[in-house]
Amino acid sequence: MARSIEEIVEDWAKGHFAKGSYFTKTASINTEIDDALRKAPSKSGGTGNNYPDIKYLLQTPQGKYIPVMIEVKGSKDALIKLNPDTNTPDNLTKKNEPAYGNIVKYAVNGAVHYANAILKYSKSYNEVLAVGVNGYETATDTVQYEVSVWYISKENLFVPKLVGNYPDLSFLQPTHTTELFDRIAHIGLTDEEIEQEKSKLEDDIERKLKDLNQKMHDELKIVVNQRVQLVTGLIMAGLGVKDGDVFKVKPLQVEELQGNTDEENNDGAVIMSRIKSYLKNKNLPKEKIDMIRNILSVVFEHSQLERPINGESRLRTLYADIQAEIIPFLTGELHNLDFTGRLFNVLNAWVDVPDGAENDVVLTPRFVTELMARLCQVNKDSYVWDFATGSAGFLISSMHQMIADANATIESPQERQRKINHIKMEQLLGIEKLADIYLLAVLNMILMKDGSANIIHGDSLVDFNGKYEQGEQKGKEFPANVFLLNPPYSADGKGFVFVERALEMMHHGGRAAVLIQENAGSTQGLPYTKNILKHNTLLASIKMPIDLFIGKSSVQTAIYVFEVGRPHNVQDVVKFINFSEDGYSRMNRRHSSQSVNLRDTDNAKERYVEVAKLVKYGRGVNDCNLNYYTNDYIEDYITLEGNDWTYNQHQKNNTNPTLDDFGKVVKEYLAWRVSEIIKQEDSLGKTVALA
Repeated sequence: MARSIEEIVEDWAKGHFAKGSYFTKTASINTEIDDALRKAPSKSGGTGNNYPDIKYLLQTPQGKYIPVMIEVKGSKDALIKLNPDTNTPDNLTKKNEPAYGNIVKYAVNGAVHYANAILKYSKSYNEVLAVGVNGYETATDTVQYEVSVWYISKENLFVPKLVGNYPDLSFLQPTHTTELFDRIAHIGLTDEEIEQEKSKLEDDIERKLKDLNQKMHDELKIVVNQRVQLVTGLIMAGLGVKDGDVFKVKPLQVEELQGNTDEENNDGAVIMSRIKSYLKNKNLPKEKIDMIRNILSVVFEHSQLERPINGESRLRTLYADIQAEIIPFLTGELHNLDFTGRLFNVLNAWVDVPDGAENDVVLTPRFVTELMARLCQVNKDSYVWDFATGSAGFLISSMHQMIADANATIESPQERQRKINHIKMEQLLGIEKLADIYLLAVLNMILMKDGSANIIHGDSLVDFNGKYEQGEQKGKEFPANVFLLNPPYSADGKGFVFVERALEMMHHGGRAAVLIQENAGSTQGLPYTKNILKHNTLLASIKMPIDLFIGKSSVQTAIYVFEVGRPHNVQDVVKFINFSEDGYSRMNRRHSSQSVNLRDTDNAKERYVEVAKLVKYGRGVNDCNLNYYTNDYIEDYITLEGNDWTYNQHQKNNTNPTLDDFGKVVKEYLAWRVSEIIKQEDSLGKTVALA
C-alpha cells in the first residue's frame, strides 16, 4: 500500500497563501465560524469538534467574506467520491443520513461537510467554498497534485456545484480571483434540481419535526394543545431580525436561558421578550403583535414549562433542539419551503380540533396548491386571497408564481425588487379563524420575507369586510382577482358559503379555484351553487383522487374553477376532467416521510401539467393537449340550477365496460376501504381543511 504524503501536500497547499492570511486546523477564524464547526456533528459522526486542515476568508468585490474550507489528503484516488446519480459529492446514504465513511476518506467530501456545518450552524454566512486538495506519488517519484473546488450556498439549497478543477490554489490569490467570482456568479440550480432538493429538504424537515414532536410527547410531557404555540414562538425567538448583514434583533442563544425563577427573568419571560422584539422589528402592527403575544404568553409565562427542574427548564431543553435541528432550515433562501405546512402535518397527529369539526382540518398538498394557482393563471399583477387560509399554503404557492413572473418579465433589478416587495406586502391576503392555525400562517408568511402583512385572525363570514386591515392601504378595498380555497366541509353548502361570499366581494373579475367535497357540485352545495352561477361562470370540474387525504379524510373531492364576474350562460362549455388517477401512489405510514407516503409512480408531474393545459386551452388542435386523459376529458354544458357539476353526471355511459373500467372502480373502492381502516386504527378522525 502506497504511503500517505498528506503532510507534504498540506505544506504545498499552505505555500499558496501569503504569510498569516490563512488559518490552520486549531486556529480560530472567528467566533461564529468556530461555534458552527463546534456545534455540527464531527466528520466521523461524533460530538467532537470539526477541524478543517486549512481555513481561509475570501473577500468579494462587494467587501463581503466567503469562508473557504480546505481538506487535504495524500493518497491516490482520495480526492472525491461522487454520487453517480447526481454527480455531486456523495455525502448522504440512501436513507438520507450522513455517509461518514466518505466524509472521512475523501478530501472534497470532507470539505463539503465543513462547508455545510457553517451554512447550517452560523447566521451570517450564506455561501461557502469547499476545496479538496489531494496529492500522491507517481511512478517517477514526483508528486501529482489535484484540486477540486465546489460552491455551496443556501440559495442553491445546499447542493454542491462544481466551480472547477485546478492544478493548484493560485485561483484564491487576490490577483487571480476575478475569474473565480465570475464562475460563482453563473452557478445556479435548474428547475428540476430545485424541485428535487425541495423534496429532499422537506423530507428532512418532516423527519426532524417528527423526532421533536415525539420528544415533546415522551420525554418533556408537553400536552397537545401547547405544541404549536411553543414551536412557533421558539422559532421566532431563534431567527433574529437582520438589517442588511447586521442583526437588529439577535437570535436567542440557549445560554441566555439560565433557569431563573423570578417572574421578570425566568426562561419564559426571556423568550417572550425576544419574541416581542422580533415581531416589532418585522414591522407588524401593534394590534397583531398584542394578539400574538396574548396567544403565546399562555405557554411561555403561564404553563410552568419555564420552571427549572434540576437547573434546566423544559423550555430550554426544547429550544436547544429547535436551535440545532430546525432553525438551520429556516435561514437564507430556505424560506421558500412551506415549513409550517409540514409542521402542521406532523403535529396534527395529536392536535385536538375544536368545535367537533371532523374531517374538516386537512393540509392541502403543495402540488395541489400549485396546480390551483396555475388554473387561476396567477401572475405578478394578481391579488390573491383565501378565506380559510390554514397554514397559508395557497398564498405561498401563489407568491412563488407571482415572483417567478416578476423575475421573468421585469428587466430592471430595482423595479423588480420593488414589485416583489409589493407582492409580499399588498397582493396577498388570508383569513384564519383558529388561533393555533393562524399562528402557523403568520409564521409561514414571515418566513416568506415578509408576506405576513395581511394575514387576518377572524371569521371570514362574520368579521371580514373585504378591506385591508393594516399598512398604508388600511381601510381600502383589497382588489382581489384570484380566489383560492379549501373550505371546512362542515360549513353550509359543504363550504360553498365561503365561495359565494368571497366572489360577491370580487369587483375586479378574475378567477377562482375551490377544492371541495365533490357532491357539493351536485345537490349538497345548494342554494349557494345556484346563486354563484348568477354572477360567475363555471369553467372546469376536476374530479380528484379519492385518496388525496389518505388517513385524514376519505371524502371524494373536486376542484371547481370559475371565471368571476360573468354570469354563466347555458351555452358556456364546461371542461370535465376525471383526475382520479394523478400519477401518485399514496400510503399512510405514520412514521414515514412524504417520499415514502407519496411517490410519483406514473408521470405525476406531467399529468398535472396536462390538466392545467386542458383547463386553459381545451383539447387543442387534433387533441394535442390530450395524452393521459384522452378517455377522461369531457366538454359539456350545465344547467343554471347548480346541481350538475360533477364529472360522473356528464360521463357518457358505455354499455360495454372494459377490464380497465372494472379495475379503476375496484381500485377506488379499495383505496376508500383502506383509508377507512387506517383512520379507525390510528384514531385520526379529527382533521379541518387547511391550505
